[in-house]
This record gives sequence, C-alpha cells and structure tokens, in this order.
Amino acid sequence: MASITLDKITKVYPNDVTAVNGVSLDIRDGEFMILLGPSGCGKSTTLRMIAGLEAISSGDMLIGGRRVNDVDPADRDIAIVFQNYALYPHMTVAKNLAFGLKLRHVPASEIETRINRVAALLGIEPLLGRKPSQLSGGQRQRVALGRALVREPQAFLLDEPLSNLDATLRSSMRTELIKLHHTLGTTIVHVTHDQVEAMTMGERICIMKDGDIVQVGEPMEVYRNPANTFVASFLATPPMNLLPGRIESVGAGALVVAMDGVALPVPTAFQAAYASHSGKPVIVGLRPEDFHLAAGDAARTAPIDLVTITTEVLGPEVILVANLASGAGPEIHARMPRDFRAKIGQPLTLHFDLAEIQLFDPETTRVLPRPAHP
Repeated sequence: MASITLDKITKVYPNDVTAVNGVSLDIRDGEFMILLGPSGCGKSTTLRMIAGLEAISSGDMLIGGRRVNDVDPADRDIAIVFQNYALYPHMTVAKNLAFGLKLRHVPASEIETRINRVAALLGIEPLLGRKPSQLSGGQRQRVALGRALVREPQAFLLDEPLSNLDATLRSSMRTELIKLHHTLGTTIVHVTHDQVEAMTMGERICIMKDGDIVQVGEPMEVYRNPANTFVASFLATPPMNLLPGRIESVGAGALVVAMDGVALPVPTAFQAAYASHSGKPVIVGLRPEDFHLAAGDAARTAPIDLVTITTEVLGPEVILVANLASGAGPEIHARMPRDFRAKIGQPLTLHFDLAEIQLFDPETTRVLPRPAHP
C-alpha cells in the first residue's frame, strides 16, 4: 500500500491547452478516493499522470513518499484498469492474468498461485480457459480487475471501469469493488462521472471542474455542505434546486429569504451567519428530499405554493416537477412518496425543512458559510 501526493500538478498540452491546473491532493495510504466531474474536467488526465502515462508539465507527484515524475509507468508499482478492459483477445483468461507477471519474470509457481487466489476472490475460476469473446461484459470486467490484482501493486487506478456495463451489472460491480477494497486495503483511485458511484464507493470524493479541484471531502460531507453551486447542482439526481432570491430583514434581527411570492424564515441559528448579507441577492439552494407534504414544527418548516408541471413515477418514489405559484424562476424538483399523484397544472403546497436551506453568493457562486445545523 502507498499514499499518493499531488503537489501543484499541471498538465499543459500543445497550443497552451491546460487540462489540469496546479492540482494538489493527498490520497491516504489504503484510501478509496473518487475523482468525480463532468467530461473534460481533467480527472482522467490526472489519473494518467499518476500512472505515468501522461508527462507532468509542472509540479511533483509522489507515491509512497517517492518522487515519481520521471519514473516509468512499469516502475511505479501501480496497476490501472481502463474503461475498455484492454484484454488480449487471442489469450485465455488465465493467460491474460499471467501476461504481466511473465514480463516481470515472476516464477511460474508464483504466477499460478496468484492466478488461483485472484480467480477465487473474483469468482472467475470457471472462466480461466475461455477467451474474452466468450465472456459477458461483467465477466470481462472481472478479468480486467483480476489482471490488476495479480500484480499486487501499491495502488489501483480505475478509469471509469463500470461505464460500459448495464445498470444491474454496475450495481453489482460497485458492491464487488467495495468488498474488494475492504479485503485488500489497497489504495484505490477511481475516476467516474457517475454520482451514484461516487457517493456509494468512495471514502472521500474529489470533485473537479475545468482542470481544478473544487471540493474534497467525505461523500455526505460534500453532499450536505457543497462548496459552491457547481457541486450543489452536480452531486445527486435530481440535483439541488437553485433559485434566485434575496435576504431581507423583518425586524428584531429576524431574516427571511425572499423569492417570487415566497418568504422562507431564516432559522435562528443561521441569522448571525447571514446577517451581513441582509438586503443582498442570493442563490437559494433547496434539496428535493427536503420538501414534505405535511407541515412540521412552525419553527422548522415553511410552506411553498407550487403548480405541477409533471411527475416522474420511479417506483420507490415520485419526482414532482413544478413551478413556484407565481410562475417565476426555474423548475423545482421534489422527492415525493411512491403513492403521490398530481395532475398537470394542479396547485399544491409543500413544506420545506428550513434547517436544510443553503445560500450562495450569486457573483462568486460560493456557499455562504453557516452552522452545520440549527
């Protein structure tokens, strides 16, 4: 196992195209780290620089405390699993697993021992005599993982390895990877654009945008306390609702967040944090799951009048898509119970949990700091 340290790592391609811009990140020994972000954010380029497949333009890369900027990929003692599996089609599964070990002149008896151990771990023992064309997508993914595992490296780098699988296989492979990490305890860096993978698999998430790191933290920490509107809108489906609003004083130190036709009281515990923004515009963040059909404690919830646009029946839940009753602002998404029904154009009143409100600066898009909970 090994820690991985990125110290102001930059990657600039010809024509001054900057893919990664001075990124610094400490990945702990034995940690499962997720690099999350949209296409083109620099996450795969970052992974390839860790692997040594991309040259580093500036900065330092350390693996296990050792500077590896100029160390060949084969000498970094790490293994990478790609999206397309990259199996040799003319070789059996057993030969695919053994190939890298033979290149490293590992003794035949040791190769056999490692293959048998990994095949048992991944449940691919019956497949050892088959070729890749005779395998399903999930089986090929297991073989690709197995080829990395037999190396017994310091760290595993996974470049969107589940994106080619169907939904059911992705779910099962997420579980397999979590179990595998628990068993091996090896450092894993996993690149994905899938928020579900990030939330369910990672011990920490590193969210990237335009070659920069936006936020790093444990999944629920990042989810509950997004650093800016990008994180708030990117993490989770449906994402946080972001609406234009304004903080207004209503006397005696009390504040409300005013939107078109709606005034949400600011919880007492938040008033000191938001007081300096009184009279200023804000972006109001409302998570879909924090809307409720029934009113709660008057100090805890506030009503919001809406008009139904449509509903998305998903089985375990229903996603309501609506507008504010005034008709102003962007669409609002709310998670409703599975038996919820509403007709297009139907007015309704939902009650929002005020303890979960988030406010952002419309100029910087950064969150306005507040206590974690009232």
